[in-house]
Amino acid sequence: MTTMTDAGVREFKMPDVGEGLTEAEILKWYVQPGDVVSDGQVVCEVETAKAAVELPIPYDGVVRELRFPEGTTVDVGVAIISVAVGGEAGAAEVPAQSSSSASSSVSSVVAEESVGSGRQPVLVGYGVAASSTKRRPRKGVAEVPTAAAPAVQAELNGHGAVPVPVPVPVPVQEVSLERPLAKPPVRKLAKDLGVDLATVTPTGPDGVVTREDVHKAATPVAPVVEPAPAVAVGDSAARETRIPVKGVRKATASAMVGSAFTAPHVTEFVTVDVTRTMKLVEEMKRDKDLAGLRINPLLLIAKALLVAIRRNPEINASWDEAAQEIVLKHYVNLGIAAATPRGLLVPNIKDAQDKTLPQLAEALGELVTTARDGRTSPAAMQGGTVTITNVGVFGIDTGTPILNPGESAILAVGAIRLQPWVHKGKVKPRQVTTLALSFDHRLVDGELGSKVLADVAAILERPKRLITWA
Repeated sequence: MTTMTDAGVREFKMPDVGEGLTEAEILKWYVQPGDVVSDGQVVCEVETAKAAVELPIPYDGVVRELRFPEGTTVDVGVAIISVAVGGEAGAAEVPAQSSSSASSSVSSVVAEESVGSGRQPVLVGYGVAASSTKRRPRKGVAEVPTAAAPAVQAELNGHGAVPVPVPVPVPVQEVSLERPLAKPPVRKLAKDLGVDLATVTPTGPDGVVTREDVHKAATPVAPVVEPAPAVAVGDSAARETRIPVKGVRKATASAMVGSAFTAPHVTEFVTVDVTRTMKLVEEMKRDKDLAGLRINPLLLIAKALLVAIRRNPEINASWDEAAQEIVLKHYVNLGIAAATPRGLLVPNIKDAQDKTLPQLAEALGELVTTARDGRTSPAAMQGGTVTITNVGVFGIDTGTPILNPGESAILAVGAIRLQPWVHKGKVKPRQVTTLALSFDHRLVDGELGSKVLADVAAILERPKRLITWA
């Protein structure tokens, strides 16, 4: 979405990056005034109510003006950046301070590498291993300025080299020529914590700043001083922190309120012995035919739910309020709730009912990786029919999950623990978990909901039913 001014300067407007979204927040600018940009180059990252999206510029030129600072929420259709094109681009003056931003625009095209070797729990399970994507080595720091530096900068910005008098050598401080290397979620975390990435010492591969680096930089070092006087009870500014609600969190809050007060929720629970399922998971991990796939209990739980839906298809439906009709779905878009740095996301696996077990494992792995990287697209979160939320990875036994708006049911999976259990007439230690199924009572009555939950539990108790019931 662009407009051309009389002076040969094009204005790039905030596009509608989703379906019917009206605004987006500018998370990060990757260019600054004076930078040369080319058609298709990413100039900024924005966050809508559904996802974080990078915006490419659709033409060549020189950046004239950034209309809004980072952190500003801008309406769709409002110009956010102006670029001089054609002759205007060639004649554009380049500010001296744009040297670091020019380097930033060059480095921004490098593929981001998964940050940190630790594995964090998300609702779908423990985080994936570091990505195999490689980044070119981080450049060093700048040397003492020389006569060639202005010529190099002029070349970066589309100008021919111009003779520049050799400056008198003076002691200078070493300055990094590049924007600190970090993934978008890490940049968002640094912004939220008020940490300047340029001051953070990176510990990740090839000089990448990790989440741990940001948290470490945000943790103040307590100086040895006399005890400070107690804060007055009325000093609310020192006792409270206000966080603006926007983006994904704002959309999630609105959706959950709408769901809770629109769909009459019913939640049922069942505790089940999943020892055989856990043994099968371990066997599958050693199977050469499944090498490289994400094999975990969630995979078999997802497959069990799909089989239960096939046996009880009436639960896979939605409520059409306007037409006062129940819409039966002959496909299952299986949602997986994921806790990400940007908040709770629920991307879904399209047509999950048609996928084999290896295909389902591959789809789950891709979903988790994309969600953790903060790259889940709006399309991936639309059209879900039922959802799984795995609260067990946080050590939680169970819960009463709220339906994702427009869906008929959501299955919460609790922690799998070794517990005393009566097995074959004797008390033995067994792997046990609790499942909770919430459903829309307009669509699903108690009998249907109970059958679905009982089927999932029966399959996890004896996973060979995945074969006999399929």
